[in-house]
Amino acid sequence: MNFGVFGINTGPCADAAVALRVAQAAEAHGIESVWTGEHVVLPDPQVPPSPVAPDVPFLDPAVALAFIAAGTKTIRLGTGIIILPQRNPLILAKELASVDVVSRGRLIFGLGIGYLKPEFAALGIPFSHKGARSIEYLEAILAMWTQPQPRYHGRFVSFEGIQAFPRPVQQPHPPIVIGGATPQAFERAVQHANGWYGFGLDVEATGRCIQGLRTAAQAHARPAHLGMLEISVTPAGKLAADAVKRFADIGVHRLIVARRSTTEAEMLALVDKIDELQASLQ
Repeated sequence: MNFGVFGINTGPCADAAVALRVAQAAEAHGIESVWTGEHVVLPDPQVPPSPVAPDVPFLDPAVALAFIAAGTKTIRLGTGIIILPQRNPLILAKELASVDVVSRGRLIFGLGIGYLKPEFAALGIPFSHKGARSIEYLEAILAMWTQPQPRYHGRFVSFEGIQAFPRPVQQPHPPIVIGGATPQAFERAVQHANGWYGFGLDVEATGRCIQGLRTAAQAHARPAHLGMLEISVTPAGKLAADAVKRFADIGVHRLIVARRSTTEAEMLALVDKIDELQASLQ
């Protein structure tokens, strides 16, 4: 079981100096990774299903992770998640390749399709066909990262006769993690990702999602080059040592722990708590 810290670009960690200190503390404790969240804009006033108040700050994931990379050496840097259909895939490919380069190969690219209609409307992005566009955008990004002469022709994005350097340090590319707890998300993870990410789940809900992933794997062939599907979860509520063991027993590989924090001290306390949980498994 690996552990991560969620929210390294939001709340108190929207102060870059705080984010760096939290990441450095996590690295000193041997915690595997830190993870960003993403909302480019938020509904104001807050209305369901918006997860946070409109005045909660979010640094851009690539900016936050690049800043943290400069002050750390080993901790992995995850996007948890980037809302892919809201992004230009070629610009995002450049941004994330840059993060992987400046971090010397520590990026984990987590993506999802989004769920807040007001966010899409404000950005002028269609809310329809989010899944199909996300997969095309992912394929386009991978083409930019891996093909000697990048080219891609799809319904939503098309290009050839271009180049973009540098390429990511990690070969063939940084790990891809796809989030979501729907049958369609499970299919996307099985067919296109190195890992799957479930957010705000208890052990029982995680077990149901893992079964959903198994069902998707029975219906859709998993490309051999993707390897074993790595399971990451942000647990719901407070996390105790017995729950960590239960998550491990059902096949979770990484727990990305979150806490609604308003101060640096609370984020550092979260790092200490994760360190205790790590020790409980030894």
